[in-house]
Amino acid sequence: MDYLLQVTTHLLQGCILTLQLYVVTLLFALPLAIFCALGRVSGPKALDRVLGLYGWIFRGTPLLLQLFFFYYGLTIFGISLSPFLAASLTFVLNYGAYFMEIFRGGIESIDSGQYEAAKALNMNYWQTMRRIILPQAVRVVLPPTTNEAITLVKDTALVVVIGMGELLRSAKEIFTRDFSLTPFAVAAILYLLMTSVVIRFFRYLERRMAYYD
Repeated sequence: MDYLLQVTTHLLQGCILTLQLYVVTLLFALPLAIFCALGRVSGPKALDRVLGLYGWIFRGTPLLLQLFFFYYGLTIFGISLSPFLAASLTFVLNYGAYFMEIFRGGIESIDSGQYEAAKALNMNYWQTMRRIILPQAVRVVLPPTTNEAITLVKDTALVVVIGMGELLRSAKEIFTRDFSLTPFAVAAILYLLMTSVVIRFFRYLERRMAYYD
């Protein structure tokens, strides 16, 4: 029991870093995705092409490769980032690209009559988006957004390749030291707890947004 408590305490320290990266990613990736989606839907063709290229690059290459580029590759250009900053930048841009396409699909799924109704009420573009289109689009995109949010919990384990002491690396260190499967079992439970919290949170949001059905 003492060993289990010791292992759990050590893994919780790595769990804090995992949670920090998770929160930073969502905090910046979601607003980035919304503005990029609006740019693709309503912006000029040149902007749509640039944002399309951004999405193509970050959705079409492995997240692990992107981590290597921002942490190791940028040093070629004289840019040196801390592991956490490199990981944060990578995850924000990567998940921003995925969320962008999700939100773009959600916005385009809204019936054109909604825009006409807003125009009849003398609403400008931003009022239309903020009060009518985006609230309905959010309801549409919640399920795929939930899936990406769950995947993000697990993808944070990739930062071990740039030396960050997150949850999985902490478990590996204890396993190497003690040759015991206990740290992996505890890590699995912690991952399940985090994903369960994410699922329950987004289900709560779905119930709150149900009045748009």
